[in-house]
Amino acid sequence: MPETNSKRIDASRWMTRGVFGIGLSSLLSDMGHEAATSVLPVLLAGMGAPAFALGLIEGVADGLSSFAKLAGGWIADRAEWRKPVAAGGYLMVGISTFAYGLAHSWPALLFLRTFGWTGRGAKNASRDALLADSVAPTHVGRAFGFERSMDTVGAVLGPMLALVIMKFFSTRVVLRWTLLPGILATLSFALLVPAGKRLLHDQPLEFFASLKKLSPQYRSFLTGVFLFGLGDFAHTLLILRAAQILLPRYGVLRAGTLAVMLYTAHNITYASASYPAGALGDRFSKRPLLAIAYALAALMNLGFILLPGNLASLVLLFVLAGLFVGMQDALEKATAAEALPAEIRGTGYGVLGATNGIGDFASSTIVGVLWSAVNPAAGFIYAGIMTAAGSLVIWRWRR
Repeated sequence: MPETNSKRIDASRWMTRGVFGIGLSSLLSDMGHEAATSVLPVLLAGMGAPAFALGLIEGVADGLSSFAKLAGGWIADRAEWRKPVAAGGYLMVGISTFAYGLAHSWPALLFLRTFGWTGRGAKNASRDALLADSVAPTHVGRAFGFERSMDTVGAVLGPMLALVIMKFFSTRVVLRWTLLPGILATLSFALLVPAGKRLLHDQPLEFFASLKKLSPQYRSFLTGVFLFGLGDFAHTLLILRAAQILLPRYGVLRAGTLAVMLYTAHNITYASASYPAGALGDRFSKRPLLAIAYALAALMNLGFILLPGNLASLVLLFVLAGLFVGMQDALEKATAAEALPAEIRGTGYGVLGATNGIGDFASSTIVGVLWSAVNPAAGFIYAGIMTAAGSLVIWRWRR
């Protein structure tokens, strides 16, 4: 009978070597690719790329990433492949962001972004399965909360470092610098994270057989996740709305600066909330806490419709947005870890990632269309309805 873990997990500790290694890798990788993402519009503008190029690049990359999450989940059910696939995904992201600095046309950037995001999507299920393997079941919420916090710290540090480098050098120097955190992320994962093999009762299933083995209860959970995702639009739209609200009083430059500062507060709140949310999920029940997180998203959307358009209200709404994202990211995956049997955990995480990706893509598109064709309030009303629906489904869900 195969061994469940190469080393027995200490049930009294949540900060294991695997948890630390995965968290450090997430921080370093996010630092690099968020630095690249923050200067990507500047690079495209310098190339004279058309206005639709950025949207096409992000849309194609995100779409293929969702399919890669499905395939990566199936691969992750083969325990011996988890570590090499995850480490390879980190390396693909680092190489692709570095190569942005060598590109001289937007189609080349489209190819590189797609390459990197395919690796990013493929690695996620293996990383999450290894993270769940790294701790006792009683600490899985803390583990996922810590990983999300480290990831978000990297997302805050990356653009800040990009600004510092751009002050003295150029955009392409920023992009070439991203190779360093990409390689360090790969090495951290390879050297620190144990293989963490679980006991697999049967031979790995074929792809569609693995999908069919997902329980009706887990499918109901995915229904709630998908409904919420249909209203969980990209939060860069919040920056746009804040700038629009602040423009009449503060002017273009000041309003834009304040909007970016609000988004920084959003990310800091996100990073601060993830671990406490996971720890609370370990102590109490994860399901109602996740439903509350979804309900906070609906409340934020309502606030953008009803609250007065001033800076104090926007601070409250951006902090609320960061809070619900931090709770959501930690609790969704921790809830899935409890609901999935070990032999198809990779497939389950892959389907969860794809469900989120498809929902997020659809929500940003729909909200953007309503925003442009009707008004911003129409987009927030739609998003509020869908996030509230997701909250209700999760509240009533039972494993």
